[in-house]
Amino acid sequence: MAGIPLYFVDLQDDLDDFGFEDYGPDCDSMRITAFLDIPGQDNLAPLARLEKYAFSDNIFNRQIIARGLLDVFRDFSHNDEDYLTVMAIVVRLSEDTEPTVRTELMEQIPPIAIFLQESRPNFPTAFSEYLMPIVVRYLTDPNNQVRKASQESLVILLEQGLISQNDIENKVCPILLDLSAPESDDEYKVEAVNIICKMASMVNKSTVECLLLPRFCELCGDGKLFQVRKVCAANFGDICNAVGQEATEKSLIPKFFELCSDSVWGMRKACAECFMAVSYTTSPEIRRSKLSPLFISLISDPCRWVRQAAFQSLGPFISTFANPSSAGLYIREDGTLSIRPSSPHPIGNITNAMPCSSEEPMENKSESLTEGPSNSCTSCFENSAARRESSVAHINSEIDLTRLTESDNVGCCVAQDTKDCQVSNCRGMNSRVQSAEDVFNTFLYWRPPLPDISQDLELLQCKTEMHEESCSEALCNNCVASSEIKKVLQSLQEHMDDPDVQAQVQVLSAALRAAHLDSVNDCEVKQDEEVNGSSQEEASLLEPDHSTGDEGSLSSLPTQGETIDPSIPTIMKNVDVELLNGTDKALEIEDNDLPFEEDKSKLQDIIPQPLLDQYLSMTDPARAQTVDTEIAKHCAYSLPGVALTLGRQNWHCLKDTYETLASDVQWKVRRTLAFSIHELAVILGDQLTAADLVPIFNGFLKDLDEVRIGVLKHLYDFLKLLHADKRREYLYQLQEFVVTDNSRNWRFRYELAEQLILILELYNPNDVYDYLRHIALTLCSDKVSEVRWISFKLVVAILQKFYANSANSLGLNFINELIVRFRHCSKWVGRQAFAFICQAVVEEECMPVNHFVEHLLPSLLSLASDPVPNVRVLLAKALRQTLLEKAYFRSVGNPHLEAVEETVLVLQADRDQDVAFFATIKPKHQTVHMTSLEKQN
Repeated sequence: MAGIPLYFVDLQDDLDDFGFEDYGPDCDSMRITAFLDIPGQDNLAPLARLEKYAFSDNIFNRQIIARGLLDVFRDFSHNDEDYLTVMAIVVRLSEDTEPTVRTELMEQIPPIAIFLQESRPNFPTAFSEYLMPIVVRYLTDPNNQVRKASQESLVILLEQGLISQNDIENKVCPILLDLSAPESDDEYKVEAVNIICKMASMVNKSTVECLLLPRFCELCGDGKLFQVRKVCAANFGDICNAVGQEATEKSLIPKFFELCSDSVWGMRKACAECFMAVSYTTSPEIRRSKLSPLFISLISDPCRWVRQAAFQSLGPFISTFANPSSAGLYIREDGTLSIRPSSPHPIGNITNAMPCSSEEPMENKSESLTEGPSNSCTSCFENSAARRESSVAHINSEIDLTRLTESDNVGCCVAQDTKDCQVSNCRGMNSRVQSAEDVFNTFLYWRPPLPDISQDLELLQCKTEMHEESCSEALCNNCVASSEIKKVLQSLQEHMDDPDVQAQVQVLSAALRAAHLDSVNDCEVKQDEEVNGSSQEEASLLEPDHSTGDEGSLSSLPTQGETIDPSIPTIMKNVDVELLNGTDKALEIEDNDLPFEEDKSKLQDIIPQPLLDQYLSMTDPARAQTVDTEIAKHCAYSLPGVALTLGRQNWHCLKDTYETLASDVQWKVRRTLAFSIHELAVILGDQLTAADLVPIFNGFLKDLDEVRIGVLKHLYDFLKLLHADKRREYLYQLQEFVVTDNSRNWRFRYELAEQLILILELYNPNDVYDYLRHIALTLCSDKVSEVRWISFKLVVAILQKFYANSANSLGLNFINELIVRFRHCSKWVGRQAFAFICQAVVEEECMPVNHFVEHLLPSLLSLASDPVPNVRVLLAKALRQTLLEKAYFRSVGNPHLEAVEETVLVLQADRDQDVAFFATIKPKHQTVHMTSLEKQN
């Protein structure tokens, strides 16, 4: 309708013939088809006149009819016969040879359908019979503009739910399948796949799976047009969300792999952008084992634009690994995410109490960066026990323990022979510890049980065989991987001038070093564990002979665990040291191996380690040169989501990165962190917040205004998470927010006043009086009226704080200060502010009425003689709309009622019309609204 005046201005002479002399750009309310109601034109009835102009030789006449069809239906929809006649005219008009007429008609179908749905009971039948065929037919119209209008109308109709399921399956889907067929025209095919992707989220799941999904999979592999594949890649996440997890993993994931390796970089870039949406619809196993390596390949893509999109999606992709149970979170009844209180005796501590420490799963994962599933000590126990049936008597208790944590480790461990021998020694010791507890009784309490070494000998023999097989297999695999990486590096040497190639070489070099270290470390670990395990097992067999006291048989076993436990992480870390022959040498090297200790601090078991390593590398200055100049900003933006995924127990992995971002030279990076620091504080809890976030928060307080505003907007949310003593330290720093780099930045001070209203509840009345009161009074004298008005509300909130906490003396002192500062202010703005404060005090009931009438009411009534009308206007509104509406002032015999009524009578007779008006009218509601008159100057 907005474009109608363009036709009428240019063709005013033609409109005059139709009775449009007074129609112009300003006559929006006039119906387009008003000429149909003009009597005496050709002596024809309105319907006949409609038909005459609908099929006129003049193109403009037909355009007018097509554009005004909604008005026509409103006029003739009350009579069934006229309604069907108009429908027939619409069908004939849809066959018009002029593209502009067909376009105008198609643009009117959605509003017509909405109107008919509300007014016609038989809408579904009529729409399906008359209008729906027009929409479907126009999808194949030879004119591009008509097709675009039809596509937009179809999407609107689907969004509004106006198309029946039968029409979708029998009319819409068949034509889309025909247009997207391999033999179809290229232009039609691109348009059809666009509609398929858009309507996937608007129709039911079964329709998409049965009718649209097979064709979508075919289009993903279209080798003729890369535009078709690009549309599929860009909308891949929406299709996955529409069909669900099962169909995604069965049909779409293979196609997604093909698109991610497409020869056109635009396809790979589109896949990187929708990676999070695809990951969200897959199972944790597929996400970890298949999608994670695929994403790593996109991060190391030769094309810079693909790498840039991949790094931007890295944080959101990591967030799909979030697990409430592992991250220490839970969903409240209102749907919000909250931190689960730490349990005093979590199940995880049971494994930590055993000789096999909880550090071992992290070290196992460090050996295989590309390994999908993460290993855990308990899951390795379970798999080892399944293959060693001969030692059932020693591991029954281990299986019971594994079942306790089985729900947390489902789909997170794949048994590998190379991993079994790493924990075999720990298993042997653990089994004997638990066996001693199982066989304990009152008889054996007085003497240690005799050891049975037959099963231990079998275990030793079994470990020796497995060690030889796994070592040879690991060496073979690592040699093959190293040779392939070396070939790729040699091929890239000729292109080292390209920064993109340099980035690839860095990634491949790191992979080559990791493969070499794995090959050396596997054998060393297995040999050391076998040697140490044998000596420790022999010592454990002889140990009971020396413990004959009451507690000797039990206390000696944990002592062995303490001596064995440090040797396990020691062996795993010393990858560059020759074969160790004893525990003493391992402990000596452990103290000097600080770089590996730092690497170990970045290990966790929530997400695949390569993903975390790539995310942590986003702060590397080299990334800004080879990937994206704003890569640090993307890292800062997604850091709360990554921290939420890892949980507070893995904050040590992100701490250094967060500190690096907080000191970044780009203020946009620091600003991003400032806006989200309160959310990160919720994730980390009070202890980590006080230790790691408070120093950064203090730095943001002294930063640029662009950074400080992020802290200020959520100042209350952050301060309420701190302990009372730590929170009190910020009372001295709140005054700094009043001073800004640019005095014109009044919104900064406005935000400060809003936050102070919330912050009042965090401090006691004495602190409010000593510190926050001065800030509030300073803001009340601000040059900008918006800041002053919100500051007046702050003053009222402070008064309410005093009286709510029985600090009447502080409240009285504050009232006296308000009278001196505002009632007796030399500027009329201050006196007007006093009237507003008194009005808000009465409305909010923030102080006892007897205190108000004693200390504030006399000063308020004295404003009736103020020389400035604006002050008297606000006084009249305060008395008439607020005070006289309170029950206390309406009560008969109130000694203060007479004084208030006399003041109102004086204001009603005021020489200023506005003052007399507001003193006379009765209030329509109880709530006080700040009108534009109140905010003058």
